[in-house]
Amino acid sequence: MKPLQIAILGCGSRGRTYSRIACSLEGRYQITAAADLVEVRTSAVAELAPEGSVRTFRSAEDLFAAGKLADVLVIATQDADHFGHAVTALKSGYDLLLEKPAAESLARCEELDALARSLGRRIALGFVLRYTPFYRAVKAVVDSGRLGKIITLRASEGVEPYHQAHSYVRGHWSKTGSSTPMIVAKCSHDTDLLCWLSGSAPRSVSSFGRLEWFRAQNAPAGAPPRCTDGCPAAADCAYDAHRYLTDKRGWLRMVMDHSETAEDSQILDFLKSSPWGRCVYRCDNDAVDHQVLSAELENGVTATLSMTAFDLGRTIEIHGTLGSLRGGSPFQTAGAPELWLREHRTDTWETIPVVAPEAAGYAGHGGGDFGLVDALDAMFQGPNAMPPGLDGLDGHRLAFLAEASRIQGGVPLPAPVPMKNG
Repeated sequence: MKPLQIAILGCGSRGRTYSRIACSLEGRYQITAAADLVEVRTSAVAELAPEGSVRTFRSAEDLFAAGKLADVLVIATQDADHFGHAVTALKSGYDLLLEKPAAESLARCEELDALARSLGRRIALGFVLRYTPFYRAVKAVVDSGRLGKIITLRASEGVEPYHQAHSYVRGHWSKTGSSTPMIVAKCSHDTDLLCWLSGSAPRSVSSFGRLEWFRAQNAPAGAPPRCTDGCPAAADCAYDAHRYLTDKRGWLRMVMDHSETAEDSQILDFLKSSPWGRCVYRCDNDAVDHQVLSAELENGVTATLSMTAFDLGRTIEIHGTLGSLRGGSPFQTAGAPELWLREHRTDTWETIPVVAPEAAGYAGHGGGDFGLVDALDAMFQGPNAMPPGLDGLDGHRLAFLAEASRIQGGVPLPAPVPMKNG
């Protein structure tokens, strides 16, 4: 196959990561164009490729005005822009690698799917977890039939407290009205996995969750609106913005250009004026910090997902008629096997190997960043290319319906009947 030509719309962390990996796979991909509102970001992408081979643009409009410049357009802009950019790109003739979520509502996701099908275009979502060695191993066991008929799936995601603070309290996804709900913005990976591993679409769902901790009433006494204003509780605060100078500096590169080489004084100036210097208890956030969902899928499988800001890592349990599979990164961190299988008949346990290939940049998202880019040419070219439409729509549908259920609040329990004395 000829090298797959790729254009990048949105040259932030995601766009640059995909570009870097694509350029490392010599002979398979060619970056032809890059667009971003910040010139230094498009320059960073252009520098990855041979000099003069990447056309750069200062806006999406300028990119689209230039005509079709690649086989596949990577859309890595902010959530609220995904739908409009995707519609224009499909009509311009592009197949898409679209960062999740596909759009800010279920109706718009379904509209994208219908448009792509009508035009014969393909939309792959940035579901990098499908391409990690861990979930590839899980899928291989499920597909092998060793678990028998799948009956139940149970998944959990620990976002990690500082990640929650950075992205969903201070950051781009803190206000659901200008982005998407937490169960979509963060957990559409997980709802996709539930549908992908079970091989089924959702039939019904219920969900509960709320914003519990990152609220003004939980602020330490005397805490000012910004961490940079001399908070008396800073020394003991797990979310102090000054940690961007030390152990949390890696998060800063997601939002501050050139943070890797910035002086501490430059970072402090950035924190004094940016959202990431705010006290986490005094932001304008409304994203939940914990949520659960329970679902019945069309094939009869039941599935649950628990998301919390106050844990780290994902786990999965899959229970079938012949065996059970369980694992996840927290087990590996604690020194246990990352993935293991129990056979019901013999009551024996077997460790399932999770093998990661040796490749530059493989570690991102547990190997999923590299795995996704490594699979792009096969997804969009050749006899096994994915069919037209929005791949991953079932998982998005599950996430959006779960949020609708959460907002409705469920069925309240009746008041308890008072007990009579004697």
